[in-house]
Amino acid sequence: MSDAINLGKIFGIQIRLHYSWFIIFALLVVSLVSPNWDSGFAWGIGITTCILFFASVVAHEMSHSLVGRANGITVTSITLFIFGGMALMTKEATKPGAELKMAAAGPVCSAILGAISLLVWMFVPLHATVKDMFFWLMYINFALAIFNLIPGFPLDGGRIFRAFLWRRSGDFRGATRLATRVGQGIAYVFIGGGIAIVVLSLFDRAPFDLGWFSGVWIAFIGWFLLNAAQSSYRQTEWRETLRRFMASQVMTSGYPVVPPEVTLSRLVEEHIFPTAHRLFWVAGEDKVAGVLPLEAVKAVPRGKWGTTAVRDIMKPLTQLDSVSPDTGALEVFEKMNAANADQVLVVAGGRIMGLVTRENLMGFLRVHSELGSR
Repeated sequence: MSDAINLGKIFGIQIRLHYSWFIIFALLVVSLVSPNWDSGFAWGIGITTCILFFASVVAHEMSHSLVGRANGITVTSITLFIFGGMALMTKEATKPGAELKMAAAGPVCSAILGAISLLVWMFVPLHATVKDMFFWLMYINFALAIFNLIPGFPLDGGRIFRAFLWRRSGDFRGATRLATRVGQGIAYVFIGGGIAIVVLSLFDRAPFDLGWFSGVWIAFIGWFLLNAAQSSYRQTEWRETLRRFMASQVMTSGYPVVPPEVTLSRLVEEHIFPTAHRLFWVAGEDKVAGVLPLEAVKAVPRGKWGTTAVRDIMKPLTQLDSVSPDTGALEVFEKMNAANADQVLVVAGGRIMGLVTRENLMGFLRVHSELGSR
């Protein structure tokens, strides 16, 4: 979801638009306008309907975010993409009650929006086409609420299911494992059902007059749910792994040191190419002034490497968050997520002990995952 357009903030939460969103937006507009291709009014209603629908998706995700914030869970952004919306949380709920409230908020919001659309459709005198718009919004919001209540993790229903399992057993990891397996089973049902619809449509035997495209779409949703379930469980495993370590155990202190006046062309030729290091301490007169990740170098046009000094693009230490060596590794990870930071200093007694970077932290987790760490 890194390739997204920032639209602005609502209640301090960044709203983003992934490029895949334009695909579903175009498909929905075309399906709503058909067959009135030459009607400007129909195109206007179709586009307006889709914009209101995606506003409903933002409201759905925003309800998760605001309830999460009330329970101590920070949400930094909401991204609209081809399958709907996704809120980026800096950490998981710490209690099953908070998980339950946050998961239920989205479907409740969609159901309320569906009910409002139904009341407008039934009782407000409007142009027939406009009434059809509210009928469609009623239908799609109710469908969104019902679909998200399917008990397949990481859908809202799957998170509600996990919250009940967690409350009953007190075992967050075990509850996540079982909820993930149920989610994977439901995903396989979607995939199998979608493939069956495609095959049956070829013989005009598909149920409910569903065409082959509907079957492909259902199978695609199943594939997405399967990957989302596996990814969510992997993240849970990683978080549980990090709980067992401290910042001093995941930090790195052996980064090479470069002076602040070195140009980027010299840095690349004399340090990066020969050693393949991706991060450097920037120090002058025996004092560390900042850090320089490879990404900062790549962001500078190659033609300016000869005139740009390291000091011009380094990240000063004053801009980095810091933790003590005995801070939990999971807390460090959540701190990085909350600040959208890639590095955190490890400091003890006013002395820099090392640096925890997102890249090294992910490498640490991959090694433990490959070795079957428990």
